[in-house]
Amino acid sequence: MGRIKSALEIALERTETVKSDRASVGHFEAKQRGKRLANEFLAGGGSLEDAVKKAPAEEKESLKQGAFEVLVSRIGLPAAEEDLAQLELAGKGLVSIIGGRDFAAIFQQFSAAAAQYLDETARFAEALKRQYAPKLRQKEEELARRFGRPVKLDPFQDPEFAAFYNQNLNALKANYESLVDQVRGQAQELFAG
Repeated sequence: MGRIKSALEIALERTETVKSDRASVGHFEAKQRGKRLANEFLAGGGSLEDAVKKAPAEEKESLKQGAFEVLVSRIGLPAAEEDLAQLELAGKGLVSIIGGRDFAAIFQQFSAAAAQYLDETARFAEALKRQYAPKLRQKEEELARRFGRPVKLDPFQDPEFAAFYNQNLNALKANYESLVDQVRGQAQELFAG
């Protein structure tokens, strides 16, 4: 009768030929450190340029790659005014990682478009509320008759308005999402080149 091997013995047999590659482990660790540096930078601490300059030559590219991945993932459409500051910070970080003035100009245009998006979203929301106001008043009057007292509804409490709002806002958002994709793509090209 044959001997039954434990799972550990089988795993060890399969990994006997696998040797750890110190260079790839070093690159992985440098990339992780780059991600941490980017997150610290976004939190308001430290300079990415200084950290990259101080890194050993063999780790610089991996460090930059990790920081780049975090920063480029932060490029997106803002949901509120407060998001613009984080977006600007991510842009500054990318400019320092990518280098050159090309991306700085691209990102400056994107920042202006992001601010415009917020303004347009606010105007759009107000226009939709005004457009929906007569229907909302009808619903308020109906509820007031039913309950025997005045009822005030917030438009977003009405599922019909919420669906109408989301549908129209998603159409507006789609127009700007292509711009986000373009900026990310250009950042990838400039970083790779």
